[in-house]
Amino acid sequence: MENPEPGEVPLARRLGLFDATMIVMGGIIGAGIFVNPAVVARNVHTPLLVLGAWLIGGMIALIGAFVYAELAALRPRVGGQYAYLRDAYHPIVAFLYGWTLLLVVQTGGMAGAAIIFGRYFCELFGLSISEQVIATLALAILTAINCLGVRAGSNVQSALMLIKLVAIALLIGVGCFGSVKTNPAGVELPTDSGGFAGLARAMAPVLFAYGGWQTASFVSGEMRDPRRDLPRGLLIGVIGVILCYVLVSCSCLRALGVANLARTNVPASEVMRYAFGERGAQVIAAGIAISTLGFLSQSILTAPRVYYAMARDGVFFKAVGHLDPRTRVPTVAIVLQGLCAAIIALTGKYDQILNYVVAIDVLFFGLTGASLLIFRARLEGKGLDEEHLRVPWHPITTSVFVLACWAISISTVMQFPRNAGIGVGILAAGALIYPLWRQSPSPRED
Repeated sequence: MENPEPGEVPLARRLGLFDATMIVMGGIIGAGIFVNPAVVARNVHTPLLVLGAWLIGGMIALIGAFVYAELAALRPRVGGQYAYLRDAYHPIVAFLYGWTLLLVVQTGGMAGAAIIFGRYFCELFGLSISEQVIATLALAILTAINCLGVRAGSNVQSALMLIKLVAIALLIGVGCFGSVKTNPAGVELPTDSGGFAGLARAMAPVLFAYGGWQTASFVSGEMRDPRRDLPRGLLIGVIGVILCYVLVSCSCLRALGVANLARTNVPASEVMRYAFGERGAQVIAAGIAISTLGFLSQSILTAPRVYYAMARDGVFFKAVGHLDPRTRVPTVAIVLQGLCAAIIALTGKYDQILNYVVAIDVLFFGLTGASLLIFRARLEGKGLDEEHLRVPWHPITTSVFVLACWAISISTVMQFPRNAGIGVGILAAGALIYPLWRQSPSPRED
């Protein structure tokens, strides 16, 4: 489906390794790392287990990156994860992924990130405007920028990612190497460590913070050399994020201690406040706002390529598959996504949004991981042995990744049946709507 029809405008291949790496890191690092260390500390009560949770989550994310890197090498196609699911299973599975991406996962995550940005923006400047209004304006501005072309969107994303890394480096430097004034009045934690049950509960916020590397695969059709640059960008980006996350956790533990870390809801602000007072807290708040804006920019840049691929397969509005002849980006898909995210931001609450996003997101993570098992079996059945990057210790590592994703999906539905049920309901509605969309017998191949 990557080959355009005669007279059609093709996607512009303008992205390289640096762009891929920044997109990967930008898709992972949002506001979660500035908040979730405290959530982890409430479930496991020793520094060793706190750091262990982030390392385990990092290893799962790294396995996922290897899985997606091999899939990118095997199938460097427009839509990335959408194409993997389509080719491994059936077009309806890919359609359901794109359907929930537009109505639940991507736009819900964008709305949540935009609301966080609006909250910090209003606090920084002392505005009395609703955070949802600021969120909608941020979505509109970034949507307009990405309509100017993939290079414009990627440049903004890369710039925000670099600023985000500066904020993280500042937090790490202050917490790990600075002379901070640790608050001695922390609340004592239980004497037990939290054990396996606590570690299992801690993995939910950890894995949520690590999620997002897969979105880089959406823009594979706009990379100059996707077989080379996308796998490398995935691995470099995820390893860089693991390093950042573990060092941020070390910073919070050194500055606050486990008890105080568990007590606060804003650990990053607390670390900077102890070091530099309220001015320090304001500086890191600005960093968090920029970090969230960078995550939002990455989301707007990548996901519309999935809706574009769906339209090209004949399972979505034909106009969504249109490329602007000047910018060579799917402007209709970008605007549609922005509108859906704005509606969710104006009508939903942050906690509700996150609860129904997670269950569906990790469900498709697991299905995508399992698709690699299918592709490998097909190659072996044909007696083919292509030279490409491979997942280490496959199929054991791939199976662990799949099972971990599905376990989190089931756990989320059990803990938040009402909110997660919204996502499940939208997924079921997509299955009923699919026959009405299907227009062509099979997707176009290379």
